[in-house]
Amino acid sequence: MTISVPTDKPNAYHFITNWRVYGAMKDVIDIIGDAADLPRWWPAVYLEVKVLEPGDERGVGRVVDLYTKGWLPYTLRWQFKVSDTSETSFRIQAMGDFAGYGIWTFEPDGEWTKIKYEWKIEADKPLLRDFSIIAKPAFALNHEWAMRKGEESLQLELARRRAQSEQERALIPAPPPPTTDSPIPLLVGSLAALFISWRLLRGLFRVITRS
Repeated sequence: MTISVPTDKPNAYHFITNWRVYGAMKDVIDIIGDAADLPRWWPAVYLEVKVLEPGDERGVGRVVDLYTKGWLPYTLRWQFKVSDTSETSFRIQAMGDFAGYGIWTFEPDGEWTKIKYEWKIEADKPLLRDFSIIAKPAFALNHEWAMRKGEESLQLELARRRAQSEQERALIPAPPPPTTDSPIPLLVGSLAALFISWRLLRGLFRVITRS
């Protein structure tokens, strides 16, 4: 589940996501913390990832270059630097098409693991920066879609790790793929984003005019 926290600036975004997945906390941290492996198990969002700097023995100082995409028809090129780690969390600083920070926090819950991700950024990519004032709700929904795919993909990856044989592993579905680059779905996505934004703004205008 992802909630969008209100922000003052049109191009500022603050999301808090909570997951609960079946698996040991150590396995969850190993999976999420291995940035180079993100395109394999979370391909719906992470199209390409390169580790530019490895960081120290705890991963602090690691610099990663990412090329990502959600459901809407735009891509993001950005980097993050791991600024802090502990046994139950790590923090990243984002740079590039958006700037800000993300904090992953993990908590054991029996055979399950609770995960919280706080993502607070300002969009610098021209598309997001210039259109946030009218399309911010659609951009927020795009992030929520990406995180839903992440939770689904993580559950599948944990199931693959628990598999006792290659035959059992082969029965586990592949993770959700990225959305197509075909022009027709991209056009539909763009129109849907504008429609959602228009409906939300129209509803807000009606509330204001009635008050």
